Amino acid sequence: MKKTAVYPGSFDPITNGHVDIIKRGLRMFDELIILIAYNQNKKTLFTVEERRRMIEDVIKDCKNVRVDCSDGLLVDFVKESGANVILRGLRALSDFEYEFQLALINRRLSREVETVFLMTGYKWFYTSSTIIKEAASLGGSVKGLVPDIVNLRLTEKFAIPRERS
Repeated sequence: MKKTAVYPGSFDPITNGHVDIIKRGLRMFDELIILIAYNQNKKTLFTVEERRRMIEDVIKDCKNVRVDCSDGLLVDFVKESGANVILRGLRALSDFEYEFQLALINRRLSREVETVFLMTGYKWFYTSSTIIKEAASLGGSVKGLVPDIVNLRLTEKFAIPRERS
């Protein structure tokens, strides 16, 4: 039986920490669905479609990965997609309590869905989409923290002079 996991997140934008979890997740699962989970009331830098295009560009060489979007309950998406595992990345201890709460409510909503946590690679321990956006918005270089296509899109969004990015 094929093992499929759903890796949800806002991915606003996708970072090298996310890519690390995707590549490592592919060693554990036969298929990985990257789910752009969005809330229409939440302000994001990139539209869902922009995020989708960036992710698809970043993962174009990865086999058995697809990108989807949802604004509904995660456990419903997981079951409808034929998966039964939610893959989540953990950075610091501060992530654990929130992620633990999410895992418990998801388990309460659907006993068939399991959550698997992967610790992020040490290089990405303090990397988050929020910090990346803040640094980029102030003209800081985030090169090496995000895939090249994401760095380019951030540069365009914030009109950062090319020599600084």
